[in-house]
Amino acid sequence: MTLQDEIQQIGRQARLAAARLRSLSSSVKDAALIEAAARLRAARAALQAANAKDLAAGRDKGLSAAMLDRLELTDARIDAMAAGLDEVAALADPVGDIVGQTVRPNGLRIAQIRQPLGVVGIIYESRPNVTADAAALCLKSGNACILRGGSEAIHSNLAIAEVFMEGARAAGVPAHAVQIIATTDRAAVGEMLKLDRDIDVIVPRGGKGLVARVYDESRIPVIAHLDGICHTYVHEDADLAMALAICVNAKLQRPGVCNAMETMLVHEAVAGRFLPEVAKSFIEGGCELRGCPRTRAIIDCAEATEEDWRTEYLDAILAIRVVSSIEEAIDHINTFGSHHSDAIVTEGYAPAERFLDAVDSATVYVNASTRFTDGYEFGLGAEIGISTNKLHCRGPMALKELTSLKYVIRGAGQIRG
Repeated sequence: MTLQDEIQQIGRQARLAAARLRSLSSSVKDAALIEAAARLRAARAALQAANAKDLAAGRDKGLSAAMLDRLELTDARIDAMAAGLDEVAALADPVGDIVGQTVRPNGLRIAQIRQPLGVVGIIYESRPNVTADAAALCLKSGNACILRGGSEAIHSNLAIAEVFMEGARAAGVPAHAVQIIATTDRAAVGEMLKLDRDIDVIVPRGGKGLVARVYDESRIPVIAHLDGICHTYVHEDADLAMALAICVNAKLQRPGVCNAMETMLVHEAVAGRFLPEVAKSFIEGGCELRGCPRTRAIIDCAEATEEDWRTEYLDAILAIRVVSSIEEAIDHINTFGSHHSDAIVTEGYAPAERFLDAVDSATVYVNASTRFTDGYEFGLGAEIGISTNKLHCRGPMALKELTSLKYVIRGAGQIRG
């Protein structure tokens, strides 16, 4: 069987499974997730053995420490992955929810009801927990899914998917509800992107190269998880102790993820007091600093270029800029940011509201770390990614975002004149 034939067969199998999943009861879906979670915990040793192969290959290829961190399946991450499945099982099933209903003057009763999208194709890199998260969300929302993880996590992804599918099938889920493309051949992505008759939406989750390729080649609607060039702006009236804690957390709690801060903006009125103290914390945390000329006049750091303002480092590197006003900060974020997650630290109501209104990002914060942009932290269970699209969803893509709306009209013989 050629690669093209194999991918087309996967698409057909997914479409048939999706037809059965639409009417699968919530109790069966929840039982499948709980069983899959139990099997993930029981398979810990096997999962870590598979992950060890990926980590060894990654070190041989020279992957960065941040990339290796994203790849590793620690005990805590396996526990969190399984707990995520249990959490999704505990969430309300969105399928069948009545979003709105009206009665027209002619007696027609019109309702909007949530329905599964159908077949979701997910193309992702690095983090193997995405395999379980995506499978769980698609199953709970009544969608079949086709998963294509990155080559750097191939052994981990295959092991997780196998355990998940065994648990789901044991609970009565159709055999091809969750499928994973087992080859690392890059041509498989191209073949997958041609399946517009079988796949309803593609979700790419990875670097610029991956997302650009998907946009260029896909015949299927795309919901993109783009760069996380996230900002924190320290306003002139900020509580500086709070600002320090927020900024250090946003950058260093886990630098290699999309919701980590990449650029810190500081109002000129507090820069002289704030920058030396926060720079000390960053340097002690192993973070390289790059600053604008006004920043470098206050602290010793490398020069930031315009390219730094546009860069998602995914590493312990931070760009810093001193600004003269909140409007300058907002303009910088809207110009150089990726519209992912941005925060202001302020004690004032007016600057907070101005920032929330004017910053054009999927998630905006007042006095909190951007690291909270996450399905779990938002109470949504797992997530497939953080959408920076404006259609069809924006922000964490969880259960409701994996559904569409169907109009259901009930009449009593009405005809249109």
